Amino acid sequence: MVSQKTTPDIILIITTLTLLAVGLIMVYSASAVWATYKFEDSFFFAKRQLLFASVGILAMFFIMNIDYWTWRTWAKVLVIVCFVLLVLVLIPGIGMERNGSQSWIGVGAFSIQPSEFMKLAMIAFLAKYLSENQKKITSFKKGLVPSLSLVFLAFGMIMLQPDLGTGTVMVGTCIVMIYVAGARISHFVGLGLVGVAGFAALILSAPYRIKRITSFLNPWEDPLGTGFQIIQSLYAIGPGGLFGLGLGQSRQKFFYLPEPQTDFIFAILAEELGFIGGSFVLILFSILLWRGVRIALGAPDLYGSFLGIGIIGMIAIQVIINIGVVTGLMPVTGITLPFLSYGGSSLTLMLMAVGVLLNISRYARY
Repeated sequence: MVSQKTTPDIILIITTLTLLAVGLIMVYSASAVWATYKFEDSFFFAKRQLLFASVGILAMFFIMNIDYWTWRTWAKVLVIVCFVLLVLVLIPGIGMERNGSQSWIGVGAFSIQPSEFMKLAMIAFLAKYLSENQKKITSFKKGLVPSLSLVFLAFGMIMLQPDLGTGTVMVGTCIVMIYVAGARISHFVGLGLVGVAGFAALILSAPYRIKRITSFLNPWEDPLGTGFQIIQSLYAIGPGGLFGLGLGQSRQKFFYLPEPQTDFIFAILAEELGFIGGSFVLILFSILLWRGVRIALGAPDLYGSFLGIGIIGMIAIQVIINIGVVTGLMPVTGITLPFLSYGGSSLTLMLMAVGVLLNISRYARY
């Protein structure tokens, strides 16, 4: 076993805290108008985000000092607990419904989203499985199917809420981990065809998903309906220009872009801080991903490598999808932008995940 380093990856810590600081500022700026109108308190969302961030930072530094091998020991328990929570959230009276999805458990504004925590639990479990069965991963029946069976069971339960965005991120992250572990590309091609058919079936089974796809292809076909968010997002980004309209000067947050503090916070950031501000955030994410990949590659064992790849893959997929949606390159999926978007479960989970990554960095050789 490698002796523990005295300090974790400082660059990763600074980058994460910088993204978090930008997020807190933008949550207030994006939500102040709506918060004043709905709650008569312009700081309503900002105060809660600050609370979530404080809890998340404490969790990050606490987890940073827990040997990552601990998650290997408790991986099965974590997955079982998350499955129980996914069942509970579907029970009327226990699960809370928001925006058409029954995805939360809690009281009032303070609630958790079990599907978010399932992502991290599944990463820990799959990293354990892959590290113990890497030689089998080239076999379709003995390696690939067993590794994906639990993933798709979790995906199916998440879809019952329904929450296509979170389920897509979880599946995408697990596929990245399995591919890195050495699975054959030919197997992925076959599963990909089945996945495309299944994805098409999910879209066709719900009329609102069909409308989301059609609005993505041509949002101006229904500018006041399904295409409204994408159009308003583009109207925010466009006028931002090089330097933006100025912090706090967004026009789209005045009831044009629905709940701009969540999924579309990057549009408000681009409007107020322009191309320079948007590029700065993307550079920060690039640095975070670079450090994460270096840590994963330098981990002293397979479990640490797979765990690190899973965490950094999850963050990367969410960033790519969120930015793609905001810029009109992908259909609306309801995925938050890590560290920036308002949301307790998502923010806390991301900071916890970075804490695990920081602990791996204390052992990594790079």
